[in-house]
Amino acid sequence: MNRRRWLLTGAAAGSAALWPQARLLAEQLQDFVMGPPMMDITPRQVSPHVWIIFAQDGFPTPENRGMMSNVTFVITSVGVVVLDSGSSLQIGQMAIRMIRRLTDKPVVAVFNSHFHGDHWLGNHAFAQAYGLNLPIYALPGTKEQIEGFEGKTWAILMEKWTNQSTTGTEVVPPNQTVHHGQIFKFGDVTLKMHFYGRAHTDADLCVEVVEDKVTAVGDIAMANRIANIDEGSYPGTFKYYEALMASAGEQLWTPGHGQPGRDILKTYGTFLAGIWEPCLQAVKDGLSESEAKAMVLRDPRVASRARTMQGFDSNIGKYTSLAYLEAEKLAF
Repeated sequence: MNRRRWLLTGAAAGSAALWPQARLLAEQLQDFVMGPPMMDITPRQVSPHVWIIFAQDGFPTPENRGMMSNVTFVITSVGVVVLDSGSSLQIGQMAIRMIRRLTDKPVVAVFNSHFHGDHWLGNHAFAQAYGLNLPIYALPGTKEQIEGFEGKTWAILMEKWTNQSTTGTEVVPPNQTVHHGQIFKFGDVTLKMHFYGRAHTDADLCVEVVEDKVTAVGDIAMANRIANIDEGSYPGTFKYYEALMASAGEQLWTPGHGQPGRDILKTYGTFLAGIWEPCLQAVKDGLSESEAKAMVLRDPRVASRARTMQGFDSNIGKYTSLAYLEAEKLAF
């Protein structure tokens, strides 16, 4: 009995002595398998029900830990509705902390605007906090892409771009689909779904907060960032803008990147037209792609944004090429 007591006492003493080292090791291991927490960003109220956590940068870096797109949320009488959940588990967790500073109401739904990962990888945090049955809505095309190749690819790329700051983020696809014109009632707030075909991608959902005359437009338009249009369409974007404005009327348009405004569709549409129209004309005139690019860079609608637009220098050549290729398809 004495020997047994001695062994137990010795083991306890040994464990106590090793505890600081063990705790440090556990913390280091946690850091290895889980990226660091996202620093808090105070939300800003833009209408009676709508708040936005703004991203300062338009592209993911190790410094911003992937915080490159806005997280918008709507506080209703029955709970909080999130419009795009952010780029990672850590950003989603930060968004939840910010929401809880403003209300004790639970998050009751999440909507994903499209399948680019900076707009939905935060789903993981909301499913973790509010359960796997939390409704996460998207267009069918977005759901399908996230469930497939795009989901895994975006998770891997976000880790790479942020030097593993988003490590631990799991792919949590939408579990519900929506369709154009669908209406959702969340207590005192009505949400209306808009979809008018290929624009930034082939599955871009815009969500209108009817009572506030605010519409979250995802990435179909941006305030001061050149948008990825690899899966999109220039003329499709213009058609989308026209249909959306005709349906929703005067709105405060809240983009996935940058500050909201009432003229964003107009100003960003003008910039895109400065790329599209010279390319279309170059194809009609039998000019080369390089000649088309020179025309684009001279166009005042493009030149006026060159110095201030995020990602302009690294992307204008690519997006001119995409416009030229699309113009060729239309011409032939």
